Amino acid sequence: MWKKFSMLWALVKGDARRLWYALRHPEAPLWLKGGTALLLLYLVSPIDLIPEAAIPIVGFVDDLVVIPAAIRWMLNRLPPNVRADADRRAGFGDDAHTIDLS
Repeated sequence: MWKKFSMLWALVKGDARRLWYALRHPEAPLWLKGGTALLLLYLVSPIDLIPEAAIPIVGFVDDLVVIPAAIRWMLNRLPPNVRADADRRAGFGDDAHTIDLS
């Protein structure tokens, strides 16, 4: 199970940081919080779309496809101001490397 989480983290760490900051934004939509909760439940749930015991390789790969795709899908549907702020705070925005001295 830890191998699954470490491989998944390698795939989604940038988007996961964006999602974290989007969730903490005061204008984050309610659907984002609900969708993230459902995604976390899916991740830790013993029920998979394709069971790992039935088809070992494919059963493992479904999580590596579903989780990153769902995170990206949610991020793409964020309001522009929430997404821009999350990108900036996660270090991916246009002004991510500038320092505000004011």
